[in-house]
Amino acid sequence: MEAVLNFEGDNDLSYADNDSPLASPVTLSPVGQTGSYDLEQGRQEEEQDEQPAESYSLSIIPRSVDAAWNTNTNATTRGDAQAYVELNELLGNKWQETGRWAGYEESYNPITGAWGPSHVSYLTFKSLIQLRKVMSTGAVLLDVDESGLSGIAERIVNELLDRKEIRPSDREALLKALLQKRSQTEGPSTGTSGIDMIEMVHTFSVTKQRDTADSVEASIVLSGVVDSLQKPVVAFMRLRDAVVMDGILEANMPVRFIFVLVGPSQSGINFHESGRAMATLLADWVFSLEAYLAQNEKELTNAIADFMDCSIVIPPTEIQSLAMLQPIVNFQKRILRERLRPADTRIALGQKAKGPEKPREDPLARTGYPFGGLVKDIKRRYKHYVSDYTDALNPQVLSAVIFIYFAALSPAITFGGLLADKTEHMMGVSELMISTCLQGIIFSLFAAQPVLIIGFTGPLMVFEEAFFEFCKSQGVEYIVGRIWVGMWLIVIVVIVVAVEASFLVRFISRFTQEIFSILISLIFIYETFAKLMKIFKTHPLVLNYEHLNATLDDPFHPVYELHNITDEHGNVTHLHRMRERPYPNTALLSMCLMFGCFFIAYFFRQFKNGIFLPGPIRRMIGDFGVPIAIFFMIAVDISIEDAYTQKLVVPQGLTVSNTSARGWFINPLGEKKHFPIWLMFACFVPALLVFILIFLESQITTLIVSKPERKMMKGSGFHLDLLLIVAMGGASSVFGVPWLSAATVRSVTHVNALTVMTKGPKPEVEKVLEQRISGMLVAALVGISILMEPILKQIPMTALFGIFLYMGITSLSGIQLWDRMLLLIVPKKYHPSDPYATRVQTSRMHLFTVIQVVCLGILWAVKMSKASLALPFVLILTIPMRMLLTGRLFTVLEMKCLDADDAKVVLDEEPGMDVYDESPFP
Repeated sequence: MEAVLNFEGDNDLSYADNDSPLASPVTLSPVGQTGSYDLEQGRQEEEQDEQPAESYSLSIIPRSVDAAWNTNTNATTRGDAQAYVELNELLGNKWQETGRWAGYEESYNPITGAWGPSHVSYLTFKSLIQLRKVMSTGAVLLDVDESGLSGIAERIVNELLDRKEIRPSDREALLKALLQKRSQTEGPSTGTSGIDMIEMVHTFSVTKQRDTADSVEASIVLSGVVDSLQKPVVAFMRLRDAVVMDGILEANMPVRFIFVLVGPSQSGINFHESGRAMATLLADWVFSLEAYLAQNEKELTNAIADFMDCSIVIPPTEIQSLAMLQPIVNFQKRILRERLRPADTRIALGQKAKGPEKPREDPLARTGYPFGGLVKDIKRRYKHYVSDYTDALNPQVLSAVIFIYFAALSPAITFGGLLADKTEHMMGVSELMISTCLQGIIFSLFAAQPVLIIGFTGPLMVFEEAFFEFCKSQGVEYIVGRIWVGMWLIVIVVIVVAVEASFLVRFISRFTQEIFSILISLIFIYETFAKLMKIFKTHPLVLNYEHLNATLDDPFHPVYELHNITDEHGNVTHLHRMRERPYPNTALLSMCLMFGCFFIAYFFRQFKNGIFLPGPIRRMIGDFGVPIAIFFMIAVDISIEDAYTQKLVVPQGLTVSNTSARGWFINPLGEKKHFPIWLMFACFVPALLVFILIFLESQITTLIVSKPERKMMKGSGFHLDLLLIVAMGGASSVFGVPWLSAATVRSVTHVNALTVMTKGPKPEVEKVLEQRISGMLVAALVGISILMEPILKQIPMTALFGIFLYMGITSLSGIQLWDRMLLLIVPKKYHPSDPYATRVQTSRMHLFTVIQVVCLGILWAVKMSKASLALPFVLILTIPMRMLLTGRLFTVLEMKCLDADDAKVVLDEEPGMDVYDESPFP
């Protein structure tokens, strides 16, 4: 049977239908060939067959040459450039061109000195796996300014040397190999076998397509054996401007991409097949576009994965006839139609490239006139005000409300109980919950970024404790002093917003953020164990305890002792003092409740990402892990009736925590005594300190949730949100309720719960449900919870401290400084493949870590000293310190690896490891 393909008529193998994304290649079938076909054998036959052209039966395509271009309906191209690729292999002391691509592939036979016919590239799956593996660790240089091969080769070699991919002794040998003589300098090879006759009938030709295209950008692939190297090395370079380099290509045309893959012959890599694989990728329009638009190495490797997703693997099964390939052709058509195009306005199909797209408005850009940033925030965000309510008509919003309610209620109760303990009940759970409710509703109504969750945070707790101790030592009323601090807060924030000072957030780098983050985590952990140690001191483990009167309703009643104090005039004053006596088993039970609550919450955190139960059920249980842990410990505490534990102190109804010391309205001139006038002005200093804390937390949180990767389209407003948060806090001081700020963990969790993912094997962020209803409902529910006093007073305080321990330990996850601190005691062979560990010398990485740890120690010492109010000032000093380190103690490259801003957003629903990364590299 003669295997001849006819693309005319109604043959299903024909690509002549109007909706076909691909034009069919020419197929040359030798007369007498059987239907059985072996892939590798066919390739060798194409390269070595010297039969005369008359022995071929030709299929004529009655279409234009342009129709044969390897494209699809979803692929696009830069309007003024089409891809042309040349593969060069190192044969002896010369780079020999062995393949060229302009959509389809043509292979060069060095034995006959002739180019074979154009054909669709066929690759081995192993070559693609090998290519993606080496690309994940290779050197990627984007937007390089070079105009000659020698400069390009030096840049590549130096980059490989900086990344420790080659030894210093390999530098000259590799540079010499890259600059070896090239076959293109000897003139193009034109000898063909049957190609002249094919071109006469207007079939596809790579050279003809290259030479007749309006505009072409070329790519160079260099692949070969360099035995002096220890391992294979890879470099990918994208030039900022495509440049013409003489003697590099067959024809003078601008070069955009250069790819190098070299290594020892015993490395296990087939350099010929891997080079063909990369050349095929660069000839693909979609991959070429993604490489042209890639901003980092990750996007480049993702583009390879996308190419592999759209490729077809034929199993090692003998093909009995060409008719068996028909389903593959139809299947490929469907894949190509569904293939995603890179979304970028610079891309235009069949048109000249348009000018650069209008840059996205920068909310931190200064306008140069008073309150200009605030006005821009209002104009930018309020035009979407109506949609902020209509977009809430989604079941996912209700699910997020239920989840975030528990995520916001637990810290409110925990911080409220701790705040009451630190301020002698001048403020507590009721004040914090009412403040969270009212300020949260107002913020959700008027904020520029309503998905932020505002609440009480660790840094504010440190300030409240320090300010209380200061007022107590000076003999002034703490609750009155907060009013004047609040008044100064309003003055400061108005000035800051007027001069658009929010732009200063640009200078807060990872160096400062991570020191601050670990400091907060350590505060949580320290407060947990400090409270536990206090319980052990109050209720020590002794042999005999005081007898309990079991006949009383409350056998654990406090003991009041009468103390007589006689002054110098003989007057006797009787004082009743409450003595907290030790109780048996209290310390041990408190420890069990604290660690039990921590381990249960932590278990559900791990269970959420486990393998048991269906995914939705597992995630729902994991989301409610903290409330489950609290309720379980409440049940344990209630069941043990003969042991005392300290409970959460919650006032009944809308009453203040300490009714004998204050009310809901605080007299600015003094409650029990006159407040000094000079101190009213001196409160400017603590006001500046608390403003710095709110500024840092709120602005950094806004930056995190507004990252472009989250695809939030309505914009944000740094100036407006800062004004709202600080002004509300300042005004609320008159009512004696805590200040609030944007809570980072709760806000990110809220955004994750509102994120809509695309469907498919690789879900990506589609959008975020940007609306005001969820934040409003969460705040209202927290406020209503204060009426649940009968339930809240059953919560043991030690269970809440277990949640504090949970928050402190889990917040360390993902902090690079913490990871590097652990690497101080980890052998180098177990270090991760992140740039800070691979591109920076280990000793230099440890030096950077030690500097950050020293700064952390200084901040901790300030926090524990009487000068704890100065903590924000000391924290800000880390910003200029980081600037001084750059270029002096550490190079710019080292700082980019150690202190770079991570743009990747980790969502709870983020897909797992790429399946291609799981394939071992030989």
